[in-house]
Amino acid sequence: MDLHRTFAEVVVWEDGRLRHAGRVDMTRSGLEGFARTLQASDEVVIEATGNAMAVSHLLRPHVARVVIANPLQVKAIAHAHVKADKIDAGVLANLYAAGYLPEVWTPDAATERLRRLVARRNQVVRHRTRLKNETHAILHAHLVPPCPHADLFSRVGRAWLERQALPDDEHAAVRRHLRELDTLGEDLAVLDRAIGEATVGSPVVRRLLTVTGINVTVAAGLAAAIGDVRRFSSPQKLVSYFGLNPRVRQSGLGLAQHGRISKAGRSQARAMLVEAAWAAAKAPGPLHAFFVRVRARRGHQIAAVATARKLAVLCWHLLTKEADYLWARPALVATKVRGLELQAGQPQKKGNQRGPAYAYNVKALREQEMEIARRAETAYERVVAHWTPRPPKAVHGRLKPARLE
Repeated sequence: MDLHRTFAEVVVWEDGRLRHAGRVDMTRSGLEGFARTLQASDEVVIEATGNAMAVSHLLRPHVARVVIANPLQVKAIAHAHVKADKIDAGVLANLYAAGYLPEVWTPDAATERLRRLVARRNQVVRHRTRLKNETHAILHAHLVPPCPHADLFSRVGRAWLERQALPDDEHAAVRRHLRELDTLGEDLAVLDRAIGEATVGSPVVRRLLTVTGINVTVAAGLAAAIGDVRRFSSPQKLVSYFGLNPRVRQSGLGLAQHGRISKAGRSQARAMLVEAAWAAAKAPGPLHAFFVRVRARRGHQIAAVATARKLAVLCWHLLTKEADYLWARPALVATKVRGLELQAGQPQKKGNQRGPAYAYNVKALREQEMEIARRAETAYERVVAHWTPRPPKAVHGRLKPARLE
């Protein structure tokens, strides 16, 4: 089935031949009527689009299997000289019949819902950032000096903003932006509450919170993107899924050339890992030592991406081995977990009894944990101090094709 917004083109592969079966309306009633014409032994192949999951849920009870193809890897459709809906559907059928169709993993209902919540939260945050940038642009266009307060959009910052000399239409635009920011802030709180409720009992999220630099938002986003970690046979598979693996070009007997990262995976999860890498680079520990070592050779931007890749590998090992991070700071982890519980709407515990996150408020205990992390960082530095760059592998054989004699 070649899916579109209003219809789907259907092609049937049977006994080695393709047969055009017409079009199906992309409505619930139209798809249910089409599903009743299918047999229990049929297998349906669709391409991953915006409505692919809904089509899959409707057809799955009526057939043996519903396969969702990866559009980035189905190159036959993109590079076809003659492109039509029937040809696209026929190519999907032929690839699946031959066993060459790259499939997309279908998440369960809970993971799919968490993915939607994380994606909507990311949209709200991006919209808020755009409104703040537009407000700063208005001040810049009218030569208004920078705000003396830490946050322009706080209570004192808004009072300062109201006193600035701006044209009437610009003042109206700023007030409109502030109203939108308040509305989006309420929406963001609702989404955070829903994400907290969905992940407060997740052992995956709690395990990821033990890693330095990963907060509740990043842990929930990574858990939604990864889903079942068993589908990744190695940490390199997970790194490639996030698009953090370098491009490699090699032909013939020449050396392999490594370029920038592929960025071919899930962009939201990759951005969260980079954000967590910057946070981990500021805290003592082995990740900080790794960031500093790469930064000395390649610069801070490449060091942040390399640390994000290191975090992806670390997450794979923690989830597959069902173990917490070795150099976790217990008081900090307890604070993160308690923040997740409060975000999920659990009641606050007030009284004389100390909670599990109390130790993080004691400066002496907090410094003691940081000192242990610094020792781990020093141990990592001593280990890598003896490392030497690995030379490129020698190319054995002829560098030029043999002459015909």
